[in-house]
Amino acid sequence: MQVRTPYGLDIIESCLGCPLRQDRFLCDLPKETLARWDALSTAMAFPQGAVLFVEGQRPRGIFTICSGRVKLTANSARGKAVILRIAEAGEVVGLPGTISGLPYEVTAEALEPLQINFIGREPFLDFLAQNGDACLKVAAMLTSIYHATYREVRYLALSGSVAQRLALYLVDLSAQNPADPGGRVRVRLTLGHAEIAEILGMSRETVTRTLTVFKKEHLIEARGATLIVIDPARLKALAESGPEVGDRRYALK
Repeated sequence: MQVRTPYGLDIIESCLGCPLRQDRFLCDLPKETLARWDALSTAMAFPQGAVLFVEGQRPRGIFTICSGRVKLTANSARGKAVILRIAEAGEVVGLPGTISGLPYEVTAEALEPLQINFIGREPFLDFLAQNGDACLKVAAMLTSIYHATYREVRYLALSGSVAQRLALYLVDLSAQNPADPGGRVRVRLTLGHAEIAEILGMSRETVTRTLTVFKKEHLIEARGATLIVIDPARLKALAESGPEVGDRRYALK
C-alpha cells in the first residue's frame, strides 16, 4: 500500500512489496528474514532540512533510507561543520552508535525529502542476534562507513593546497565512471559548491574559484550539473603530488 505525503513521496509501508527493492542493504535478504525486518520497521517521511538526530544524542535506533539523501556532519568546538559523507538511498544511518550504545557521532540532516524506515535500538539488536545473514550485511555497511571516513581524512589531513584537495575529490568521483573513447570522464555533481566545501573543509567561494582555475587550465568542463574531466591524468597528478614549487596557478588559500 502506498500513501501520498505532503513532500511528494509515495510512502511504501511494506518492504516485501516495495517497487524500489534492488541490491541494497537489506532488500535482498531471504524472504522470511525480510518479513521479520519489515515487522519491526516504521515508515516515516521527512522534508528537506529535517534533522533525524544530532551529534552527541543518545542512540535511538537506525534509519534505513528508502529514497532521498542524508547529509552526515560533525561540528568543531568553534561551530564549523564538516560533511563526513552523503548517505544515499539504500544506506543506513545511525548504525555505529546504535550497535555500540555510544552517542551518535554525527548529525544527520535531510538533503531532500526523505522516506526512511526506522527501527529502535533494542529491536534492532535482537534482530541481529537472531539473524546471522543480516549480521553480514551490517558488517559490510560498517566497512563502507570506515572507507568513507578514510576518504574524508585524506581530503582534510593528507592533502596540501585546496586545489589538491578538490582535485582528489574529483578524482574519487570520476573513478566511479568509465572514460569515453577520448579519455574524458563525465561526472554528475549531485552536491552544490557549499556542500562540497563542507566536505573539503574550505569556503564555498574557494571551491568556486578553484573550479574556475581548473576550467582555465583545461582540466575540466562544466555543463550544468555535469562535470567533464578533460585530462584525468593531469588531475590525478595534481591530487597525488600537488603543484610544483613556484606554480602560482594553484596557490589558492
